[in-house]
Amino acid sequence: MRTRSTLTAAAISAAVTAALGIVTAAPAQAAEYSSALKVKGIQYDAPGRDDNRCSGGNTKNEYLTIKNYSRTTTVNLKGYVVRDDAGNRFTFTASHSLQPGDQVSLRGGRGTDSDANNVVYRQNCNFMWNNDKDTIYLYKPSGSRADVHSYTKRDNDRDGNGYITYHG
Repeated sequence: MRTRSTLTAAAISAAVTAALGIVTAAPAQAAEYSSALKVKGIQYDAPGRDDNRCSGGNTKNEYLTIKNYSRTTTVNLKGYVVRDDAGNRFTFTASHSLQPGDQVSLRGGRGTDSDANNVVYRQNCNFMWNNDKDTIYLYKPSGSRADVHSYTKRDNDRDGNGYITYHG
């Protein structure tokens, strides 16, 4: 007597996947989407010759744009941390609320922070971002990662203008 078994399409698919060693996983940067705040873009290479003098230099022209991609939630930046691969870091120590769809530019150099103009200054005239390659980390006040992006000038800045867009 022959025994016949009936396999469903799902069972066959699972068996083939297991036999071939195919692993389905979430995208590597899927964790970044758990946060309303994300890096929209970066001007990692300030236009002109790099000059980090506090008076007359161009560190203010190097900036990171952070956007609130939530449609309903206002996010306070206080306690958020921006860091690079070399360990340079900036912590938002003052309250700065981003309404849904709003963004802020974190600029180098010294200046007056402004909620109206959506700008925060690092109060440091040294450049933070490397002109050839770097990694941008954005951490929530809890310490968990909100967003991360690595770039190289060669691979990510095709037009050579020193600006890269991540989230539109």
